[in-house]
Amino acid sequence: IADSLTVTAPAQTLSKVEGDTLQLTCEVSRTTAQHTHLSVGWFLRSPEDAAAAPQELLTLSRDFVLRSGGAYRQRMAAGDLRLDKTSGHGLLYCQAAEWVQDADGAWFAMTRKQSDKTQLRIQPTGKQDHLHLNDRDFSIQVSTERRSFTAGEPLELRCVIEAQSVPERFFSVSWVFSSSPVAVVGPGAVPVLGPDYVAREAAGHMTVRKESANVHLLKLQRLRPEDAGKYICRVTERERTPTGDFIDRSKRSRNVQITVQALKSNITVSLSSNASEVLEGDVIQLTCLVQATSGPLSVLWQWSDKLGSEPALDLASVDREGSVRPGRAYAERAGFGEVRVDKAHADTFSLFLYNALPGDEGQYRCSATEWLAAGLEPDLVWDKIGEMAATKTVSVKTVESSFVVSAVSRTPSVSFGDSFDLLCLTPGDAPSAAAAANGSSEFRELVTFTREGTLQWGEQLLGLGTRTTVDRSHANTNFRLSVTRAGRREAGTYQCSAVLWRRNYDRSWSRVANRTSNRLGISVVPPVSKLRMQKTNQTQVHLEDSRVRINCSVASQTSADSQHAVLWYVWRAAGDGPHELLLRIERSGAFEYGAYAEEERLRRRVQAERLSPRLYALTLNRAETGDSGTYYCLVEEWLSDPDGAWYRLARDASGFTQVSVRQPEVRLQVEEAESNITVAQAGSIRLGCSIPSQSSRDSRFSVSWYMERSFAYGAEEDEEDEEEDGGGGELDVGEAAEAGGARGERQCVFSIGHDAVFGNGNCSPAEDDGGPDSRLQFSRASLEQYGLTIQRALPSDAGRYVCHVEEWLLNPRNAWYRLATNQSGFTVVNVIEQESNLQSVVCANDSLFYFVFFYPFPVFGVLLVALLFVRYRSRGHGKSQEGKNGAPLLWIKEPHLSYSPTCLDPPALSLHPGSVD
Repeated sequence: IADSLTVTAPAQTLSKVEGDTLQLTCEVSRTTAQHTHLSVGWFLRSPEDAAAAPQELLTLSRDFVLRSGGAYRQRMAAGDLRLDKTSGHGLLYCQAAEWVQDADGAWFAMTRKQSDKTQLRIQPTGKQDHLHLNDRDFSIQVSTERRSFTAGEPLELRCVIEAQSVPERFFSVSWVFSSSPVAVVGPGAVPVLGPDYVAREAAGHMTVRKESANVHLLKLQRLRPEDAGKYICRVTERERTPTGDFIDRSKRSRNVQITVQALKSNITVSLSSNASEVLEGDVIQLTCLVQATSGPLSVLWQWSDKLGSEPALDLASVDREGSVRPGRAYAERAGFGEVRVDKAHADTFSLFLYNALPGDEGQYRCSATEWLAAGLEPDLVWDKIGEMAATKTVSVKTVESSFVVSAVSRTPSVSFGDSFDLLCLTPGDAPSAAAAANGSSEFRELVTFTREGTLQWGEQLLGLGTRTTVDRSHANTNFRLSVTRAGRREAGTYQCSAVLWRRNYDRSWSRVANRTSNRLGISVVPPVSKLRMQKTNQTQVHLEDSRVRINCSVASQTSADSQHAVLWYVWRAAGDGPHELLLRIERSGAFEYGAYAEEERLRRRVQAERLSPRLYALTLNRAETGDSGTYYCLVEEWLSDPDGAWYRLARDASGFTQVSVRQPEVRLQVEEAESNITVAQAGSIRLGCSIPSQSSRDSRFSVSWYMERSFAYGAEEDEEDEEEDGGGGELDVGEAAEAGGARGERQCVFSIGHDAVFGNGNCSPAEDDGGPDSRLQFSRASLEQYGLTIQRALPSDAGRYVCHVEEWLLNPRNAWYRLATNQSGFTVVNVIEQESNLQSVVCANDSLFYFVFFYPFPVFGVLLVALLFVRYRSRGHGKSQEGKNGAPLLWIKEPHLSYSPTCLDPPALSLHPGSVD
């Protein structure tokens, strides 16, 4: 990748006063085509020491993380970006780097470049603080004898306040170390310590006091390396204004950089062992040699694993006085003498670990610390001036590496009822235990020899514990498991597990090694099956609602004690359709219906039987057309093993039986002879419908009569009919529908359904055939003979009549369905019209009939009452007249009425007048 990185910053010389703001600009660019990242950083180099490493100010990493240098971290975190004085001047420059990511995800710096340097000079303000002070002004100076110290030396810092009338003014002094408060001394000279210095002051290692009105002292008795840094004195004056308010004025001194060099020690530490690899149970001996010491030593022994993934554990320690203390994790072993530390000489320390364990393998570390005493008794203080450590890796060879267990058998495959042996071989003569396990996916314990020599049986017992024996050799190394009359339960995979134990120092037993043998498969072969099913294919055709029987025959079986489980299947669809399970008959005789039997509602109609030990039958009652399909049985042969457990030996399928369930053959016939009928008007039309043949004796019929007009009636003829009918009443059958109709159009006259309900056939008649005024009369002389009579025939009843028959059957699910339809021959009906006369006109019109024959009676009655009343009133006046001629003036004879309610004869009214004298 070509180098295209450019870094540009103007070369300049800047002069700043302490507290000013400094702003620098750096431009970085590159033209790399590949995907790269940039990192940009600012650095400060002292021009006085060009060989010194530059000091990092601020850096933007390639991962876009902004970080500051160690000296500027606190200032960046506090957000204080003004310049603190680190030196009188310096050179600042910008450095940029271009990074590229390799295929493995690691970043690689392609190139680094620096910009031109900016020379910076900072004028400190502390040098002028004491000049030209007015009456209320003050300045601060911090003085110390030197700025470089060695750890353990004392440090004294004095903060001097230069002002007029200091005793009469109120000053508070704060000591600050690297932005952390050290102490605050108020006007009352009572110090308040920071949280990090309370314990130090209580131990007498720190002093904060007011030496005079204008001098404050900070003294650290024994410097530590962490005390190196910047110290500042901040002074605050509280002054009352003429208005009575208080104002605070604060100033701080310049930074005082203190360096503390740690005490140097020249000690060296070497660590050796009796062997880099020891055998389990042997002794691990480590010797730590410490040289070039000038003060007392303390030694710490530690252990960690080889990878160092876990925290180190303390084995033991030797303090400055030579006292040995075991580590917490090894205290118990040390109490039994398993861990011991000796100090053979002032510079030689030895560690002994007895009865090494596999867990003792790892990395051992010897840490030596040199101490230096400072001060006098009883205030003697020990300082750590040097520390060195050495490590040694020790391996522990376990006995597991040579402890091997194997399992063998001379009879890996036996038949039912035979015997087999398993032999478990273990080396060594230490107390051990062996166990055998058997199972297909998870091993389970069968029998165990304990280290005390007792025998423990597991949860699973081979042969119910009566056909299994276990013994071992005198050397306690070989174990044998014997099984007689093996059955199916004994077949499987066996393993021998051996555990090696060792007695510990506290008389407890520890498991030293645990080994599992190879897997040994033992197969118990069942007898060869002789199950054979009858494979003959058959075809059966049945009518709906009949009974279907399918046989399943076992041709041969393995043993006379064999038991069978029978599964009946049906194959409904052609091709690769699913084979549905109807039911399963267990060898115990229990039934279990399949999902198909539930879905198709076969559970109540299907019946399974065992006709003989080798013959099974399936019966379908009230067969439906949906039961058609291919049926077969699947037989499972079951035998009992030596343990009394039943197992399936084989299974075989029978031949296929093709079952076809059909509806009854259509045999419906209706009399097709044609006939002519001529009736007089007002006569009766008798129509017959004969069914000489039907498909089933359980058939039901729906019968309907249709009529076709032989010619059309015009509108004028209809009007005449209406006039003759008196302009009122209901239309006869066919008149409303056929007025102005065309030749050949059918009209439903009458229908009766297969459920014997009028009007529930295949058509709806125009005239209500169930009312009391209906002209239709239906009759059924027998199951095959139907008749329809039309009373009071009208001219509009003339036409061609046909009988339509539908044959219905009830399926096994109690639902009616139409099997066939047929119709009879045509019957031509002619109606002869009668001439109109007074009788026919009167009888044809109900209103006129009542007007002529019923209304006159009440009128004649009223007239008769009136005549009688007049006659009675005039009787007295007529007596005088009666005397003249001896007879009444008038005699009236009541009329005789004759009424024919049938209108067969015209009504006759005879009026016989009397003589009037």
